[in-house]
Amino acid sequence: MSRRSQDVALLSPDEQDLKHDLESGKIQSESKDQNIDHEYSIPSAVKFTWLGTYFFFSLILTLYNKLVLGVFHFPWLLTFLHTLFASLGTYAMLQMGYFKLSRLGRRENLALVAFSALFTANIAVSNLSLAMVSVPFYQTMRMLCPIFTIIIFRVWYGRTYSTMTYMSLIPLIIGAAMTTAGEMSFSDAGFLLTILGVVLAALKTVVTNRFMTGSLALPPVEFLMRMSPLAALQALACATATGEVAGFRELIKTTDISVVPATASLAGNGFLALLLNISSFNTNKLAGALTMTVCGNLKQCLTVMLGIFLFNVTVDFLNGAGMAVTMMGAAIYSKAELDNKNRKKQQEAVFKPTEQR
Repeated sequence: MSRRSQDVALLSPDEQDLKHDLESGKIQSESKDQNIDHEYSIPSAVKFTWLGTYFFFSLILTLYNKLVLGVFHFPWLLTFLHTLFASLGTYAMLQMGYFKLSRLGRRENLALVAFSALFTANIAVSNLSLAMVSVPFYQTMRMLCPIFTIIIFRVWYGRTYSTMTYMSLIPLIIGAAMTTAGEMSFSDAGFLLTILGVVLAALKTVVTNRFMTGSLALPPVEFLMRMSPLAALQALACATATGEVAGFRELIKTTDISVVPATASLAGNGFLALLLNISSFNTNKLAGALTMTVCGNLKQCLTVMLGIFLFNVTVDFLNGAGMAVTMMGAAIYSKAELDNKNRKKQQEAVFKPTEQR
């Protein structure tokens, strides 16, 4: 009689379940922390090119918005315009074959809806807090964005940075606060709303980065295309609820507006916002969320510098010293991040398996 070979289980059912649970936990952990320091794998030339593009469009749009909002006092409608142009522009890029849509499930689509709500909530809280505190206080508190970004990464992802990176944030934050120093006035509610706005801004930056570098890994332009229509609808709803739509209709009826120049001005603003959004999302993916918040501090100084040359803005010694301190902090931060990148390369070289012959 021949013996029939049978498969023998090497593990008991309980051990098999334990192994499965451990592996599942490992997979979930890897998914959560996947590619957490993606920016260190990007060539410096690519990173600095996108950072320069982001700064250029950001500064131009900031100045453009100051001119537009001087006569167009409807911030929610302006947000609707920006997100509408982002929707139309990215859809046109899709039709021209610049990118292909990823296949998303229900969970991913719900995450996009939640992110669009975060995007809108960030704008809403910022607008509310700005009406309850002085501009210098608001700008000073916004300089804390890098701190909250680090806290979010540390608490949620367990990510830490080098000591030099932490130290570089001190002159970056203090210098930027000195640059925008002025009369500080705020109410208790305004203070709380401003802090909430800073937390939401940092959270939005981190979540944006994880959508593009985490397990989902959406291309920046596709992410912008999927998020923008939702944000546009929410901005339009907020504009309607706050009376901006009715106010805009009244403005058209009671004011003699040249339609062609006004339309061209708004269209130019929307198109510039599209370019900024594309560069912003790409920069966030390639340079990292913390670098984006650092750029926000640096942009404040560059905006003041442009104001000095373009609008004859006068600054005192404190403001001028603040700009110098911020630039010094930016230089230290850049050096720290380059060192972090080189350190990661060395670690990868050490642990890289050698080919066996």
